[in-house]
Amino acid sequence: MSTETEAEQPAAARCPVAFPLRQPGRPFPPPEYAEYRAGGCPVRSELPSGPVWLVTRHEDVRAVLTDPRISADPSKPGFPKAARTGGAPSQHEVPGWFVALDPPEHGRFRKTLIPEFTVRKVRELRPVIQQIVDERIDAMLAAGTSADLVESFALPVPSLVISSLLGVPKADRDFFEDRTRVLVRLSSTDEQRDEATRALLRYLGRLIQIKQRRPGDDLISRLIAAGTLSRQELSGVSMLLLIAGHETTANNIGLGVVQLLSNPQWVGDDRIVEELLRYYSVADLVAFRVAVEDVEVGGHLIRAGEGIVPLIAAANHDDAVFAAPDRFDPERSARSHVAFGYGVHQCLGQNLVRVEMEIAYKTLFARIPSLTLAVPVSELPLKYDGVLFGLHELPVTWK
Repeated sequence: MSTETEAEQPAAARCPVAFPLRQPGRPFPPPEYAEYRAGGCPVRSELPSGPVWLVTRHEDVRAVLTDPRISADPSKPGFPKAARTGGAPSQHEVPGWFVALDPPEHGRFRKTLIPEFTVRKVRELRPVIQQIVDERIDAMLAAGTSADLVESFALPVPSLVISSLLGVPKADRDFFEDRTRVLVRLSSTDEQRDEATRALLRYLGRLIQIKQRRPGDDLISRLIAAGTLSRQELSGVSMLLLIAGHETTANNIGLGVVQLLSNPQWVGDDRIVEELLRYYSVADLVAFRVAVEDVEVGGHLIRAGEGIVPLIAAANHDDAVFAAPDRFDPERSARSHVAFGYGVHQCLGQNLVRVEMEIAYKTLFARIPSLTLAVPVSELPLKYDGVLFGLHELPVTWK
């Protein structure tokens, strides 16, 4: 265990740096990430919730995400928040929000859900995903020769897929998308977040009641039949899947379309999905942690009660792992990326995300080969104000 004094610490560890670094007009990932990695140790920073350690090296990020002395539980003292308010809800606030639990309790939820997201299960969903993608493209083509691809395609495709999987009526998609936007926006107030959370939980509670009386061929009905979750936990799990199941995928689809329009030689290549996940790392700020015991990370001692932010995009652009990481290159081996996290909290829905992205790109460019951006890339409105990186809008045209 390191016993270095403050005077012996690298300058980056002693002098807090500004955070967050995602700002309008600046590249993403921020160039400072490379500077922090070069320092070889965590970097001290400040969030509205207090001081934190930024972890940027691929090796160290994976270590943070697997160390049992580091907790994902936001109820632990010192747990960081990206904004003045908000952050991951505790079990008291949203029972069943299992990504904010540590083992062994986290494993109880994961064991129940794993069978629903296997490669085989997702393969069975391919016809449903394909139909949804085709229907959205049909609607775009019927409406004219231009569209906001976020509103017309990138967002509705994963929304409709997760709705179908959970058994949520299509007609209610606008309702949960609107509430989700409140929850992932850094500028939302506690009051706005609380109301959005209550509205979603009320809605899901009613939906669960309906499915208890009239089960269907959907995930919520199967979870009810399994009997391993309480009704409150089932509402929280459903809310988590509903939010995580469409917001991250929508951002990946939108950004991926921009990349492929700029690099059409990669359209149709099966390797693009993995590289897009690594390259954009839209969930850069989701894996917040806190040390519950003293722990050494990157040769630096982090004390119990100190917040830790493992920066996903920084790890995925670590040149010690990925050669020329700022270059989009589907020919590289990108499978070691941490876009879905790492360890016991690795994203359950990663197989579903991959298939949705693959089908979305192949079908979109096959059916609309003349697709082009309606504005320069530099004018696209990026999500600098969200927990997740992505596009607010993606104006496109076609012949």
